Amino acid sequence: MDTLKQYLPLCWFTANPLDLPRSVRFFRLNLLFYFIVELFIQINMIEYFEAIFEVTLETGLTLVFVGLVVLLNKSGHSFIQVSSAILFCENVVAVVVVPTMIWLTITEDELSYVTMAFLMLWDFSLVAYVYKKTLGINTAAGAVVSLFYFTCTYGFAYGITSLIIG
Repeated sequence: MDTLKQYLPLCWFTANPLDLPRSVRFFRLNLLFYFIVELFIQINMIEYFEAIFEVTLETGLTLVFVGLVVLLNKSGHSFIQVSSAILFCENVVAVVVVPTMIWLTITEDELSYVTMAFLMLWDFSLVAYVYKKTLGINTAAGAVVSLFYFTCTYGFAYGITSLIIG
């Protein structure tokens, strides 16, 4: 619980991921939660096997992308912290996204779409912030890395799944 409290300020753009504790247990729990939430979302949209394949691929691509970024930055020692930071931020947003998706699906209210767009922007901004702090780059460069992150993880996972499974 203490580690959770230390990571929570990331969601308000006030913590530096490199100053947060390195906890393999926290990383594993975040990874598991991330996988379960993404699987829940995908299973409600596509077939079961396809969802498992895509979410597994997406999770793997997330870890590979973070690993490549920290290795290219010669800060491989921070992999657990940076991965935990990104997964934690994604998980916090996902906790709000799931009920918003249900609301959006049931009512198709304009406010639900606006809320979903805000949550997607918040998620994008959080990932950009983590990379900005991790790599010591400016906000625009952090946004570019965030764009590459989302393209490589979600886009590539969707594309590969579509090619292999159809």
